[in-house]
Amino acid sequence: MNDTVYTGILEVSGRGACLRDDSGIARFEGERIWDGYITHWAGKKVCARRLAQRDYETGNNIIIMWPGPSGAQEPFVELYFNERLVKYPASLLGHLAINVNGSIFNFSHLLNENEALRHEEYFFRPALGEFAPHPVTMRFDRSDPDRPYYDKFGRLFMRSIHVLRLTGIDTAAMKNIFDSELRSIYDTGGKAGRPEKYAGFNLFTRSCATIIRDGLAAYGFTGISGIFPRDLFVNAAYYFFTGKDNLGITVSMKTLKQLVVPEAPLSAMAPLLNPFNRIRQRRIERISVYR
Repeated sequence: MNDTVYTGILEVSGRGACLRDDSGIARFEGERIWDGYITHWAGKKVCARRLAQRDYETGNNIIIMWPGPSGAQEPFVELYFNERLVKYPASLLGHLAINVNGSIFNFSHLLNENEALRHEEYFFRPALGEFAPHPVTMRFDRSDPDRPYYDKFGRLFMRSIHVLRLTGIDTAAMKNIFDSELRSIYDTGGKAGRPEKYAGFNLFTRSCATIIRDGLAAYGFTGISGIFPRDLFVNAAYYFFTGKDNLGITVSMKTLKQLVVPEAPLSAMAPLLNPFNRIRQRRIERISVYR
């Protein structure tokens, strides 16, 4: 499939929406552009391309859009703590993912959510086709195998995300570690009778948080502890901020606020279960650049 990326202004008129590129050509005119993009980015510069997945209503390849490029940057690693999804009890403790120089590794109890994604797909996939929640229940639904609704559109439209950014790391070595984790997951496969569930998943030893923790330890960051997403995120932030000079890295933090759309309620902060991490969190807030 053509993977061409177009850049331009998201233009909205009485005729609908299109991407007006830098040469004045209207791209995607007459095609379906998700309302969430129009709500947040109408009149702004964005990038766009087609995805392999198809929109259930039109049958056309889904169009993904995301904020315009920010230019070249030095190799980096970002740890993402995703706030909890209030409509899913299993999301009570939030979620963790890791970006290794543009490849975002996501680990989950659902087999198809164990994946390495481009930045735009992790944050900005539209709530269309298989990425959308079911139009009636507004939740994950695979009752129709020909039209599954995985409810896994762009995470930034689903929740606020807290970011720990690191530079000065051998990103090629770290990427190899998490590529190996993905291969291991798909070699293991799904559960007997529940093929959509990752057979190796374990809340305490093999989860979104612990797989990332163990990957960081395999790289050499052995002082990070924790089992659950927010506790691990706070513990990692404390480890890197207090040890950055000895580790030879730079560290910063920020929060990406949820881009509100009708398909997702507002996310909520997950609890900290380790009382020592409450103390660490307060200290991090004093010593970090936290926006």
